[in-house]
Parts: sequence; C-alpha cells; structure tokens
Amino acid sequence: MYDKDALGYIHSIYTGGMVDGPGIRTVVFLSGCSLRCMYCHNPDTWFRMRGNKKSVGELLEEVEKYRSYYKFSGGGITISGGEPADQPYFLQELLKGCRANGIHTVLDTSGCANAEIAAEVLPQVDLLLLDFKAFNAELYFRLTKQKIERPILTLKQARELGLPVWIRFVLVPGLTDNLDELREMAAFFKEFANIEKIDVLPFHKHGEHKWAELNYEYELSETEPPSAEFVEEVQRVFDSSFDSESMMSVAFGGQPTT
Repeated sequence: MYDKDALGYIHSIYTGGMVDGPGIRTVVFLSGCSLRCMYCHNPDTWFRMRGNKKSVGELLEEVEKYRSYYKFSGGGITISGGEPADQPYFLQELLKGCRANGIHTVLDTSGCANAEIAAEVLPQVDLLLLDFKAFNAELYFRLTKQKIERPILTLKQARELGLPVWIRFVLVPGLTDNLDELREMAAFFKEFANIEKIDVLPFHKHGEHKWAELNYEYELSETEPPSAEFVEEVQRVFDSSFDSESMMSVAFGGQPTT
C-alpha cells in the first residue's frame, strides 16, 4: 500500500530520458536541495516552494502513459532534483507506488539524507544513481556545504542491501582533478561489489545563465571544461584500479541532473 494523496513539490518532468538509468525513462525533477554545489546547473531547483504541487497518484498517471516504452527498452522512472531525499515522505510513497505498479525505479541522489531516511527509502529503489562529488572531506564541504560522511554511509547502506549503484563524478579542472585523490577514490570504490558503473562527467557551464538570472554568484565562470585527453587519463586511473574480472566499469555520459 502507498499514499496516493501524498503531495510533493515538482520542478519539472522530462519524458524520453536515456542517460539517467537504463532504457527509456521518465525523469521527475523534485524541487528542494540542501546542497549548494559550486557547479550546479539547476540552481532553480534549490528551493522547494518554487515547484508545483503534485500528488503521488497524479505522477503515477503521468508515468503510466509511457509503460510500453519502459517495457520495450527496460526503462522506467528516474527521480532526480534538486535532491529527492529532501522530500522523504513523498519520495518514499512515490517509490512504493512505482513498485506496486511494476515500474522500475532509479533514484538520482547526492546521498546526503540522514541514515533513518535512507533506511526507509533505499529498500524501495531498484537502482541507485549516486552523485559522488569528491573524496577529500575538505573539498567535498567546499563544493557542497555538506559533510562527506553521509554519501559514504549511503553507499555502505546500499551495499548491505545489495542495491546496484552507478556512480557519477564530475571532473572539474582545478577542483576535482587531483590524480592522487582520484586514485584513492577508485581504491575505495573497489570495496563495493554492488557498484556496476562509474560515469566520469566533464564539467560544463550550461547552467551558468541560471545563476545570473537568480542573482547568485557563480565562482566557476573562468573555469573551462577538461580536455578530452585529461578525461581519458582519469579513465585510465579508474581502469587501473580494478581487476579485469571486476564488475566495475568506467563510462562517459552527460552532466548529472542534480
């Protein structure tokens, strides 16, 4: 059972997504985020009240329209943001509703929810898409204004549940490009057999105009995307850290939605 009348604040809904999990997906962007990532390209999702209220039932009606595409492609719904876990009750009930209706779920999250919320939410998820910002604690706080302990604990909770995880990591020149720290991160990830893929995403500034429109200071206006050669070098760092028989892989895709 799930609460069809549970209300959440929704920023937007994108149909036909193909980079936020397997298959063709409906991507639901929730409003509200407690992180303040320096390179966020959706700062318009930070405040919950800027979203539109929708019930779990209303969202499921929208998601159900595309069931044939999910079945054909192995897709489903991806719940993103903002930070979905900032609306824990709504998130949990939406996930329950999807499971009750046989819809595959991906949760795209920073992993910064507290342990109690994660313990309620993660068992309802089919695939965790974890946006791992940095491995150095001081750098993580500088990037997000949050502590690194939470995403690490979320990853451990996912391992205990046997929940498949895809890692997303944004490569930002001058910030997250320290090769020694990347090697440490890769070695740490090797401890988690439930990690199926690591996406190294090159930094971009496609959302810089949103910061200006909202009168927010954008600190990375002078930062350029990493070169293709350096992205390949980072790939080799991760490749060299895993055994050839490991389930781990490194792939490259679009910028994360959080």
